[in-house]
Amino acid sequence: MILVTGATGNVGRHVVSGLLRAGERVRAVTRSPSSAGLPDGVEVVRGDLAHPETFATAFTGVTRMFVFPLAYLRPVLRDLSDVIEATDLVKVAAAAGVRRMVMLGSSDSLFDMELAVESSGCEWTILRPGEFAVNKLDHWAPMIRAHGAVRSAYPEACGAPIHEADIADVAVAALLDDTHTGRRYELTGPESLTLREQVAAIATGINRPIRFEEVTPEESRTDLLALGLPPDVVDHMFLAHPPGPAPISPTYEQITGHPPRTLTRWAADHAPAFTPT
Repeated sequence: MILVTGATGNVGRHVVSGLLRAGERVRAVTRSPSSAGLPDGVEVVRGDLAHPETFATAFTGVTRMFVFPLAYLRPVLRDLSDVIEATDLVKVAAAAGVRRMVMLGSSDSLFDMELAVESSGCEWTILRPGEFAVNKLDHWAPMIRAHGAVRSAYPEACGAPIHEADIADVAVAALLDDTHTGRRYELTGPESLTLREQVAAIATGINRPIRFEEVTPEESRTDLLALGLPPDVVDHMFLAHPPGPAPISPTYEQITGHPPRTLTRWAADHAPAFTPT
């Protein structure tokens, strides 16, 4: 049995589906099983990463686990203090007999969580994706729906946004294949794109023109706050914009045998989110 935490999240849903396609028995943990909307064949149980005691029976028969690293203390994020690393859950899982953990990390390393996984006594693999393309659903999609435009500072800043399904593909491989044990994998999308180029790629993916409107950092920050993003989250987004192309990792293609999904493909997969209502 494989346990998936964060099973209703952007990556977790793809992990669940990938494991089902591989013929695995999957148990998915969510705070709200009745509204999980997960595929048939998944055993859905209640659990809250912020409260490891809610996992009392979830680990029964589980040998492998996909580890979502963060526990949210409030339903709506007000600031970064509302998020903690789920280190206590790792200890509970190891004590319950879980033998392999694949952790969803970050290029901004979650040091305490990584240390907890690596010192758990379990086989482990840590995934370190960079920029998640799916974050654009929060940052850009509302602007595109309302105005057919993206307002942003730093138009020539580069990134290599990764499709959440690519992260899940690597997670599934690590859960099923012993050769990934003890590895830390940096993951990116297939190409370095400026913000202008990213807007153009999304426009191609949704088959609809999108304008890029350059604004000052102060104006961009105001726009993001108006979308409801917490101030310290917005401030973190503006910390660094290093010059030059974003680094590209070959890991996804090395593991799966095919290239990562492009940002254009990601936009096509999420086209309804950019459509005016």
